Amino acid sequence: MPSPSVSKPDYNKLEAQLDAIKSEVKGKIGAEDAAYIRRIILIQRICEWSGRILIMLGFIQPLLWVVGVLSLATAKILDNMEIGHNVMHGQYDWMNDKHINSKGYEWDIACDGASWNRVHNYEHHTYTNIIGKDRDFGYGLLRLSNDFRWRVKNVWQFATYIVLSVLFQWGVSYHEMAAERVFFGKKKDNRKNQVTHSELKKRFFSKGARQLVKDYVLFPLLAGPLFLWVLSGNLIANLLRNLWTSTIIFCGHFTGDVETFKEEDCKNETRGQWYYRQALGSSNIQGGNLFHVLTGHLSFQIEHHLFPDIPAKRYREMAPKVQAVFKEHGMHYNTGGFWKQYASVLKRIIRYSFP
Repeated sequence: MPSPSVSKPDYNKLEAQLDAIKSEVKGKIGAEDAAYIRRIILIQRICEWSGRILIMLGFIQPLLWVVGVLSLATAKILDNMEIGHNVMHGQYDWMNDKHINSKGYEWDIACDGASWNRVHNYEHHTYTNIIGKDRDFGYGLLRLSNDFRWRVKNVWQFATYIVLSVLFQWGVSYHEMAAERVFFGKKKDNRKNQVTHSELKKRFFSKGARQLVKDYVLFPLLAGPLFLWVLSGNLIANLLRNLWTSTIIFCGHFTGDVETFKEEDCKNETRGQWYYRQALGSSNIQGGNLFHVLTGHLSFQIEHHLFPDIPAKRYREMAPKVQAVFKEHGMHYNTGGFWKQYASVLKRIIRYSFP
């Protein structure tokens, strides 16, 4: 993609300025942040259990079922975005709480936490948008730049995108296995397995089965004659979560101005150069406080990629300072309203559907 930046920055100065922003905020992290994440966890649990109860009461008044579905969907979104994603980045490891810790947290989604840590937290955040290294760029399904040769299957990639969004938790769960060619396809020579194929399959089926049993067998059976009310409610809540999370994630990395990088150009990167790549490979979404919470503060995707281990609620206060640094260096700060950014994503998907 052509760079919207005016010129290359002074990487050493950029590094020092962004490090200073990080150090300033790290010095503030403490009781306020711990209280915040515990409050969000409490709200998430209230939303989940009130949602499950209201879904069962839908036979009394269908509106209760609708409210219950929305409440359960909100709980799943909070669990995945503001809690799970951020906790697994180690943002709250300093609390020394065994339940709010990157090493032991397991979220309410089909994707195994260990797989997410390998493919997303390490690979994606280290090699962001480096073609051939970051498997999150297009997820191996979508052609989103001219770095990839066009294939006939790309003609219907908008439909592929819709299917991926509907089944997003399963796409994320299967992502590592697909990349490692566990079931089919030729394994790429430059791939080194961190875990065996048998272990990947074991974790995939184990976590997936737990999610299926919990939402589509256990809770519906506990509801007795209200089995179908609960089954359909859980199904729609999961669908809403999938559509929301996929949309926010796509807006964070696949808007029109997001850039890609070649592996040979990123060898022996300094930290300043790494900051530069993270900045140009990410995009933000403008919105209000509730919107930011529901996105897991991934609406501040630029700040998240610059400072992935800083508690995400702090990105709001960091953003104006980051934007000022970018302006000084002539760097593009990719941000916009939700509909503007989402339209840009759809345009990119459609544009690269063709040669």
